[in-house]
Amino acid sequence: MLPSLENLRCFAEAARLLSFRAAARSVALTPAAVGQRIRQLEEQLGAQLFHRTTRKVVLTEAGLALIPYAERTLAAARDCVRAGRGEVGPAPLDLVLGTRHELGMSWILPLLPKLRAAHPGLTLHLYFGSGADLLIRVRTLEIDCAVGSMRHTDPKIDAVRLHREDYLLVAAPSLLARTPLLQPAQARHHTLIDTHAELPLYAYFRDAPGGGDRCHFGHILLMGTIAAMRELVIEGEGVAVLPEYLVAPDLKAGRLVRVLPRIKMSSDYFRLIFRAGDPRRAVYDALARTLLETPLR
Repeated sequence: MLPSLENLRCFAEAARLLSFRAAARSVALTPAAVGQRIRQLEEQLGAQLFHRTTRKVVLTEAGLALIPYAERTLAAARDCVRAGRGEVGPAPLDLVLGTRHELGMSWILPLLPKLRAAHPGLTLHLYFGSGADLLIRVRTLEIDCAVGSMRHTDPKIDAVRLHREDYLLVAAPSLLARTPLLQPAQARHHTLIDTHAELPLYAYFRDAPGGGDRCHFGHILLMGTIAAMRELVIEGEGVAVLPEYLVAPDLKAGRLVRVLPRIKMSSDYFRLIFRAGDPRRAVYDALARTLLETPLR
């Protein structure tokens, strides 16, 4: 059993003043009560802490050894009270935040100075991975949280919604000059590029009202990451559904153009994802508010 703080407090005052009577005045107890608390502490430790006579009180070797530890324990207890009252500021906290490479490099990494300033004591470490990988690692506590648009039905995963993510079907102007794509039927002459076989990005176009489901591409090319998809589309290797924030500079510069723009595509949201029931929920909520202050890029 751990010693009571009151017993340690009485011991520390008696050791400082070398007088049970003076210690009693200091802690607002009677000398008998102080003596009883110190006896309880001695019984618990199995060691005598003071040599007591009618004239003086002298610390034993065990008492001398206990003094610095008792003082540190009492100081820590006082800090606990101050922390509980919100008087000591945020405690140091390390979090591992997972994200896709593209989003991490374009948005999260430039945000780190702002996040440090807004959340003193918080140190963010980054982990880059795919959407499925990030969900698994959050669930197994290999990372603390993640930012992404991946959807889930896992009851052990919770999330806070961040920015809306819009998507566009895009291609290089040079490709469309050679092989037009002005109507869904012409898709059979083109290669569709996506990350993996489930075509998660193309689904935002395919499931959109207005004809996206009528496109049947002649070939499908899987690249694993959005960054690789973007590079191939710019090179004219195919068409792809890509996040608007990611290709906005390419559209402005004329490296890419929209394809079948009349079909209004589905949208999604980025989310800050973490374990359900995580006691750091308040930290994640505060982090999400800061992330919402800066637009995607």
